[in-house]
Amino acid sequence: MPPLRSLVPVPHLTLHRKAFIALAALLLALLLIFVGFSRLGLQRGLGPYVAEIELARMDWLAERLQAHHTQAGGWDSLRGQSSLWGRLTHPGGGPRGPGGARPPSGSPPDLPSEPPGTAPPPPSNASDSGRGADLGNSPPPPGDLRPLDRGPAPPQRHPDDIYPRLGLLDAQDQLVAGTPPQPGGARLALRGAGGQTIGHLVLAPPQGVRSEADQAFLAQHLGFVAWTGLVGLALALVLSGWLARRWLAPVEALATGARGVAQGHLHTRVPVHGNDELAQLARTFNTMAEQLGSIEASRRQWLGDVAHELRTPLAAMRAEIEAVQDGIRSFDDKTALRLHRQVMRLIQLVGDLRASLDAVGTSAPSAQVPVHPLSLLNEALTSMRPRLAQAGIDVDTSGLDALAAPSAAQPAPLVRGDAQQLHQVFLNLLENSLRYTDAGGLLRIAARLLPPADGASQLQVQLDDSAPGVPAHELPRIFERLYRAETSRNRDHGGSGLGLAICRAIALAHGGTLTAEASPLGGLRITLNLPLLDNPAP
Repeated sequence: MPPLRSLVPVPHLTLHRKAFIALAALLLALLLIFVGFSRLGLQRGLGPYVAEIELARMDWLAERLQAHHTQAGGWDSLRGQSSLWGRLTHPGGGPRGPGGARPPSGSPPDLPSEPPGTAPPPPSNASDSGRGADLGNSPPPPGDLRPLDRGPAPPQRHPDDIYPRLGLLDAQDQLVAGTPPQPGGARLALRGAGGQTIGHLVLAPPQGVRSEADQAFLAQHLGFVAWTGLVGLALALVLSGWLARRWLAPVEALATGARGVAQGHLHTRVPVHGNDELAQLARTFNTMAEQLGSIEASRRQWLGDVAHELRTPLAAMRAEIEAVQDGIRSFDDKTALRLHRQVMRLIQLVGDLRASLDAVGTSAPSAQVPVHPLSLLNEALTSMRPRLAQAGIDVDTSGLDALAAPSAAQPAPLVRGDAQQLHQVFLNLLENSLRYTDAGGLLRIAARLLPPADGASQLQVQLDDSAPGVPAHELPRIFERLYRAETSRNRDHGGSGLGLAICRAIALAHGGTLTAEASPLGGLRITLNLPLLDNPAP
């Protein structure tokens, strides 16, 4: 029988939840690592600390060993004498019997004689039942006038835990008796009558945490560390939740904005806060949405302009045909000529539209060969001169002839590109001046070489015509497809509005520029810049 699917819906892990869970897991792992290292550090540091406290409270043993050194004249009497070392290090002064048992309390201590004025060792407490007296707070012997209060009491330990860890080193750090020094152990300097160092009393740290006092101390500090870590974890979780929400809020806004743009709401914008990477991403998104909106508006205007341009000749043809059908006008040669003119206008418009789309979509010229652009300009001008003369427009080429005539000192400039496309550019520019210059006007053509810019010289060709001009606010738009200034709306003389758009697309494909500005002659100045070949060899 297949297992039944759970009816409990699985919560969707959003980016905010994933970030919060990741931060929480990281913080929890850091807390566990912190507690573990804290416990390890306390366990390792507690032994040396206890050894230091224990040894600091055994000043009576230091005095006894210093007195023995003075009486015996050195440590030679202690070397290899474990029984004497045992009597010196025990507060009761008596050696241990077999099995570690103490002798009866009435046995006299077998100690070396001590100089006058030296305090005898603390007496043994026979009722201790196997546990040594408090080393730091053991009562002084009779006649000892030292105060009983010697500071805070050290941890109470069994003698079997302390004395086996004691050792004595001479001035050269050589072991005299007891246990050798251990890492982390305590060390107390022993000084002679003249103040010189005669040796060291060493105490090895206890192995592990065995006493109740040590365990209580360790548990108390670990509890403090644990509570501190839990409070820190709670604060860190609250902070991580706030930071995750704050950091990911722009991402959620971008996702919402992207959904809006995908649904066609190109006016969607996302708020921008700060100057970080997310703010830059939001600005880029807003710029993209704005450009998409501009492209969509241009597309709608493009479709409207195309429909308007196509509707005009079609309406004229319809009117002619309906007039013939209704008998208002007979189908004669004039009617056929008018219909033919409208058909040719449609063919020209469709051709210009296709040429505009091909030119704008072309990223590079179709043929990359060296060409002479001024020769192409002269060819286009030669073919246009009859029409310019018929329109009463004079042509001034004084600024072109000197550069167009090649010589040994001044070779003809060369560019790499498509000769047919460049010839079309010059024809369209001359056609534009012919259509939009009043009769009796002037067309001035000039060319010159510009100094190297960005590593390459450039050829500049300027065409200036006389009135009428183009208003300043319409100059940036004259290179848009199907756009014509208000002064050229006459369908009988104006073109389709695609000639300058085609020229600019071809110029950009050749690595050049095409700009427009007001002409000193009162009309329009068109400036074409093309990069030249430094090495004319193909």
